[in-house]
Amino acid sequence: MKNTFRIPFASRSHSYTKSEINHVVKVMREAKTLTQGPYLKKFEENFSKFIGSKYCFAVNSATSALELSAQLCQLKKGDEVIIPSHTYTSSAYPFIKTGAKIVWCDIDPKTRVINESMIKKCLTKKTRVIVAPHLYGFCIDMPPIIKLAKKNKILVVEDVAQAIGTSIKNKKAGTFGDFGIYSFHSHKNITTLGEGGMLVVKNKSHADIVPMLRHNGHCDFKYTRKKYWIPAMGNVDLPSLQNNKLIPNNFCIGEVECALGSYLLKRVNRINNLKQERALYFIDSLKQYEQLEFHRVKSQRHNYHLLVALEKGGKRDKFIETMSREERIQCVVQYYPLNRYELYEKLGFSKANCPNADYFFDNMISFPFQETLTDNEIELIIKSTKKVIKKIY
Repeated sequence: MKNTFRIPFASRSHSYTKSEINHVVKVMREAKTLTQGPYLKKFEENFSKFIGSKYCFAVNSATSALELSAQLCQLKKGDEVIIPSHTYTSSAYPFIKTGAKIVWCDIDPKTRVINESMIKKCLTKKTRVIVAPHLYGFCIDMPPIIKLAKKNKILVVEDVAQAIGTSIKNKKAGTFGDFGIYSFHSHKNITTLGEGGMLVVKNKSHADIVPMLRHNGHCDFKYTRKKYWIPAMGNVDLPSLQNNKLIPNNFCIGEVECALGSYLLKRVNRINNLKQERALYFIDSLKQYEQLEFHRVKSQRHNYHLLVALEKGGKRDKFIETMSREERIQCVVQYYPLNRYELYEKLGFSKANCPNADYFFDNMISFPFQETLTDNEIELIIKSTKKVIKKIY
């Protein structure tokens, strides 16, 4: 069947304002360098102010930020990393590359993210890291997790790819743990022309290393050169951590993307508020239909990056098929439990005891919910949802 969706699931998350477009064009025309320049520094400074954390480093993707955090955790073979099975794949595989063992954690059935109780079930003496993805735009209850981690001397990596701007008691997601990872991918609430990310670190010793680790190991020579070209443009080196050698990467992001990112930070709260307002309206419009169970949150803990429901009538696939074929609205299913993917099976990580994650995946529906949807399109999705529910139940 040819794709003729009136409302597809995947498209750009938001449009760009005239001033944002003009600013990007200006940087394209006038910037003296298109990478590693003043707009990178400005973006990092502005992001630092936005989230209230001192050490922020822009990179070319959230996955790159996760790769950096995995390297900085300095894991060794036999160390264990707790990660929910219900998350996007890049939350996990950077840590597998270190030689660590992944321990899959279940999710809370109501919030659809991990919590302290679920993590405790996975703790062992070998646990070194907890990866906490704030999935669907909902900020995990981080204070008890941080308390648990400190008690057991465990590092915490917050995957905030979907939850930028969310907070608990005015403390932003991504600033609780040792590392915070943000995404500016095409589908996120703000996007720097399709790709982009940010790594936030709490420890100054990590902050001192990240610029070198991000950019090919480039650093200054430890001595003053009499001639600037001898022996080379710059040194390449990285310090050792815990007697483990670090290997550099090239995870740099361009000046144009950084310039745009700074502009988008000015309106990310407006985008988040609009999406939450729409989500609550959407959920409340369907409250009489018990077949769909949404996670309704009216606070700064949820930016509704995605709008998902648990289908409780045993007809999830029939619902999605009818919406697709008859209403031409594309709903999808997210996220395949990672232990069920062929890659993780081949790597020896197919074992998991995550019944909540399995049940949610097997019965969930994700609706189109990008900021670019018009009010009329939102109304159309609601109307079509009601029509399909009445038809198939």
